[in-house]
Amino acid sequence: MPDVRTEVTGQTLVITIDRPPANAIDVATSLALHDAFSRLRCDPDLRAGILTATGERFFCAGWDLKAAAAGESIEADHGPGGFAGLTEFFDLGKPVIAAVNGLALGGGFELMLAADLVVAAEHAEFALPEVTLGLLADAGGVLRLPARLPRAIVADCLLTGRRMTAPEAASWGLVNRVVPAAGLLPAARELAGAICAAAPLAVAAVLEILREAAGMDVRQGFELLRSGNLPAYRAMLNSADAREGARAFTERRAPVWRGQ
Repeated sequence: MPDVRTEVTGQTLVITIDRPPANAIDVATSLALHDAFSRLRCDPDLRAGILTATGERFFCAGWDLKAAAAGESIEADHGPGGFAGLTEFFDLGKPVIAAVNGLALGGGFELMLAADLVVAAEHAEFALPEVTLGLLADAGGVLRLPARLPRAIVADCLLTGRRMTAPEAASWGLVNRVVPAAGLLPAARELAGAICAAAPLAVAAVLEILREAAGMDVRQGFELLRSGNLPAYRAMLNSADAREGARAFTERRAPVWRGQ
């Protein structure tokens, strides 16, 4: 059985890490995940992705230390998407929802941070314990976490490796929804369905602006919008879908999106 499974549900690609017992990531798994995310990006019939894992104990334990013990280098090339196929896949252009079914540790937490939205099971916990292993969270943890949390909380997580519960993660805005384990995938699918009901070019433009304007103040953000350097935003402004949205609103009917 492959370590990464995919399933299409409507316009959503469900990607499942299947590497029991801990769903840890080696280079081969990173490459397989990147293939799945590339499929999401390239298939015009797919509008959103859900990333989850098998079992209820682990979402992902991060880098596969057994692979490391067998000779996989700490500096191994995990492919064009970086660790786990997503942490450096910056221009995917379609939203990924992480459905966290258990512990997200180290690279597993960094993988979750690379997603656009997160639904977590009530028992899920998150930690970056790399310093306790003589390492640091350089698959995005030291970069993404400071952009989203106060410095004191970031320092606590990175310097001690302590675990954060799902409710605490939600309180800091790292998690969109916390649900019972049995409701995890239904909640993720509901969120994906809401995204799929929106205009695809508008969704792509939102993701582009969030990515490119990160760290800018409002004035800089407006300058970026007016610069002409945001192709997804420009495509949305000039699209038939933009005209269809206004027309459907005035005609009191559901819009028919064509992605053009």
